[in-house]
Amino acid sequence: MNLSWLEWQQLPWVKATSAQWRYALRNSIAMCLALSIAYGLQLDQPYWAMTSAAVVSFPTVGGVISKSLGRIVGSMIGAGAALLIAGHTLNEPWLFTITIAAWLAFCTWVSNHYQNNVAYAFSLSGYTAAIIAFTCVNVTDSSELWTIAQARVCEVISGILCGGLMMMVLPSTSDGETLINSLKQMHARLLEHATLLLQRETTDGMRHAHENVISQILTMNLLRIQAFWSHYRFRRQNNVLNYVLNQQLRLTSVISSLRRMLLNWQDPPEVLYKATQQLLAELAQKNCDKYRLAQILQTAAPRDTSSYQHHAYWKHLRYFCWLYLNNSRWIRQFERADSDTRLSPPEVPALARQADGAEAGWNAIRTFSVVFLGCGYWIATQWDSGAAGITLAAIGCVLYSSAPSPTGSTLLMLKTLILLSIFSFAMMFGLMVQVTVLWQFLIVLFPLLITMQLLKLQQKNHAALWGMLIVFLGSFISVSNPPVYNYQSFINDNLAKVSCVTMVWIAFSILRPSSDKRRSRRHIRTLRREFLDQLSRRPRLSENSFESQVYHRINQLNNSRDENARLWLLRWGMVLLNCAQIAWQLREWQTPFPALSSVRDSVLHDLQNIISERGVHHVSLNDTLATLQQRIDMLIKSGNAQESELAGIVWRLYCSLSQLQPRETKA
Repeated sequence: MNLSWLEWQQLPWVKATSAQWRYALRNSIAMCLALSIAYGLQLDQPYWAMTSAAVVSFPTVGGVISKSLGRIVGSMIGAGAALLIAGHTLNEPWLFTITIAAWLAFCTWVSNHYQNNVAYAFSLSGYTAAIIAFTCVNVTDSSELWTIAQARVCEVISGILCGGLMMMVLPSTSDGETLINSLKQMHARLLEHATLLLQRETTDGMRHAHENVISQILTMNLLRIQAFWSHYRFRRQNNVLNYVLNQQLRLTSVISSLRRMLLNWQDPPEVLYKATQQLLAELAQKNCDKYRLAQILQTAAPRDTSSYQHHAYWKHLRYFCWLYLNNSRWIRQFERADSDTRLSPPEVPALARQADGAEAGWNAIRTFSVVFLGCGYWIATQWDSGAAGITLAAIGCVLYSSAPSPTGSTLLMLKTLILLSIFSFAMMFGLMVQVTVLWQFLIVLFPLLITMQLLKLQQKNHAALWGMLIVFLGSFISVSNPPVYNYQSFINDNLAKVSCVTMVWIAFSILRPSSDKRRSRRHIRTLRREFLDQLSRRPRLSENSFESQVYHRINQLNNSRDENARLWLLRWGMVLLNCAQIAWQLREWQTPFPALSSVRDSVLHDLQNIISERGVHHVSLNDTLATLQQRIDMLIKSGNAQESELAGIVWRLYCSLSQLQPRETKA
């Protein structure tokens, strides 16, 4: 048996760092303070204030503010919905069941369409309504509905205010510093990614590296949102952050396009590989400038005007260098900007956060079914602990509907409830029953919370379990005013909670989310439809918006274990993105020669005949690839500079489309 964890150096209080102690103290004091204030205000269930303080215990100021705003708004909406539903339907149990189930389904559907604060606010409004409405089922006086709703909202706000107060007393790392450091690290990571992809060898890790880079850039958008709420300086420079993140996605696209050209170029000159490595090394220097980059680029410049492949690659490589250098400049300006500085980068849209409508509808149906069946059983059996069980079932359905692995999350919740049932039984009937004032209980609760917070930070593999134990601890020990110690009620409530969460797990197992294979196909169909829009005369999405949409959809399956589904979504996404960018470049490409304009328009027209929403037309693809090669051969015969430039653009399109040719039949 390994007992090394009992050694003095391995104890959580001893090996904790100063930052971990600050985090644990801040959140533990906030939870105890919230419980004390709610108890002092004589709210009937003050443990909800403690739970609220635990939920908003983020390590950064921006996270606390954004989560608190979402929680306040969600609580207000949920309380209002509970008053309307309970006030008009409590006399009709089945009407009440249908109405509350429909409300929870609606909140699930809306929260699945958004992310961050909006999603959290609607999730909270759903199960806040459940908490209040299910508590009121035995109320005979309608005026008590307002009292109960008011108490729940006051408890929530008390917990939020305590969390905010302790963040001011024991502040954590600045969101701005975290964001700036992450931006610089991501910028350097792009150079490492380019070094990996722009080489002769092909390795299995290239695709995974590309997925990881995309995921990290999109994750940075969450840091941008937290920084937005932490200080008005970052709200003022929000346009700069949007621009930098869009440019980092564009750099990822350019790296992919350069890689695709190398794979379709039979014998690229050695000087290009040498110049590429020199450029990447120079870009990594702090004092890098355009003059030095231009000197390196000149060593690899094509000498023969008919070498369209060399021209196309060289110009795209130069575009990558200027793009990277420009992004470095904006990051430096953002880092140096004070509260009065106003920066004006080119305007770009925010990164896409589109949701899967089919999955959202399916999740809403599941929530409605679970709540309706649970309430139906409650009505039929007159279950005394139905309110506690169905409330937790509603929370599980709403919260985990958008989780990457809902069955795993539900099992973790079930494990948490079982552990808390055992612990809270010993806590309530062994300790709490013997204390007469709150401060005596806090003497035990405070060090317990500190220990759990430290273990959450130190045991990374069990962080989710410890976090859930902390959040649900309050509702299980149930510090009420006045205190109630009813053995039978305690056992029944805990059995109800465990059994209803088990029902949620069964629901997620039967009404399962779509498989990754089906989700991949839905995303691919959507990408094809959006790509066809990009080929129209007036596209609905701008070039940046479409690029952001592609990467967002690729990232939706980033945690999938279905390698084939991830591979095909990534492949289709990159092919369509490269083709769309070439289509935009062809539109912008101008020439005084009508013959070249006709060739350009024909190439754009050919793209529309290859890909439809259902897939690729193999015969049209082969014919188009042959036609593109013929046009390239025709353009390079004269040796004219403009014709060679157009040949290079057409060759880039050929390289992108050829990726579909040998593998499409295997899909």
